[in-house]
Amino acid sequence: MRLDLQARAAPSRTIAIAGPILALLAAMLIGAAVVALLGKSPAEAFMAYFVAPLSESWSLQALAVKASPLILIAVGLSFCFRANLWNIGAEGQFTVGGLAGGWLALATRDGAYQGTFGGWWILPAMLVLGAMGGVLYALIPAILRVTLGVSEILSSLMLVYIAGYGLDYLVRGPWRDPQGFNFPVTANFDPEATLPSLIADGRLHAGILLTVVAVLLAGLVLSRGMFGFEVRLFGTAPKAARFAGFSERALTLAVFAISGGLAGLAGIAEVSGQIGQLQPSISPGYGFTAIIVAFLGRLSPFGIVLAGLVLALTYIGGEGAQVSMKLPLDLTGAFQGVLLMCVLAADVFTRYRVRLVREA
Repeated sequence: MRLDLQARAAPSRTIAIAGPILALLAAMLIGAAVVALLGKSPAEAFMAYFVAPLSESWSLQALAVKASPLILIAVGLSFCFRANLWNIGAEGQFTVGGLAGGWLALATRDGAYQGTFGGWWILPAMLVLGAMGGVLYALIPAILRVTLGVSEILSSLMLVYIAGYGLDYLVRGPWRDPQGFNFPVTANFDPEATLPSLIADGRLHAGILLTVVAVLLAGLVLSRGMFGFEVRLFGTAPKAARFAGFSERALTLAVFAISGGLAGLAGIAEVSGQIGQLQPSISPGYGFTAIIVAFLGRLSPFGIVLAGLVLALTYIGGEGAQVSMKLPLDLTGAFQGVLLMCVLAADVFTRYRVRLVREA
């Protein structure tokens, strides 16, 4: 006897919606078991991870700031994943976006190149450079795929490390602040190169508005636009898409450009809004966590918003649990990995029935 998977003729919409919720609950149960094995109270850990961050205004602001890059990157990745293409290198595109926009911030410090026009143009130009940096970096694995047949999974993933080492080299070498007491950081950005705060003396910055606009536009394109239809068709019926005259090569380049552009935009928004300078690491793993966010949100822009808030909650809660319960911060990353496995398992059970087959 063996277990076999049989495709469902028409997957239930109810099961499709309930799948991510059940996956989250399963991951939480596994996480509770791990916490118990560490000799800590699962109930106390649940409060620290999922309840305490929602009880203070500062933590709610931190939640929005953490969720913003996750949502922005995941929305871009959803275009690739819907087309059955796998951009695993959003972390590198995020880093390159921060580098490209950060270069302009450093080049125009202390009024350099502002001239008679003033400094109003610096921040918009930084955002454009950040997005374009992400686009160009994402197009590398896309071009390798459509021209040489190279796996976009491997090439995009390897490029993450190149971007990370490039950032580390620049902040420790040519871009290091000479007055930074030998720390590997650049000089602080000028106010003209910094995203404005939305709340006085608060952590919310204007980068969150970019995320809101991206979600609304993506929702409109994917649900109403011809391009969204093309993306969905290539993901579900590639032969039908080719028969209809759609170009797989053009679609591959387009969805990688969109995902890379949004990842790069998230990178410069993080650098100019949250950090205010370049340093050896500008991301706690947003590009990888956004993959979980995209699937937990069922590749829907509005579902991704909810999923992004949940994953951001694990970041904030993990920091709090480290302080209050002495739980290792790596437990947050482990929980996110377990959550991804549970989400993928839920997808399997949504699309297939498990049957027990007797072998003759």
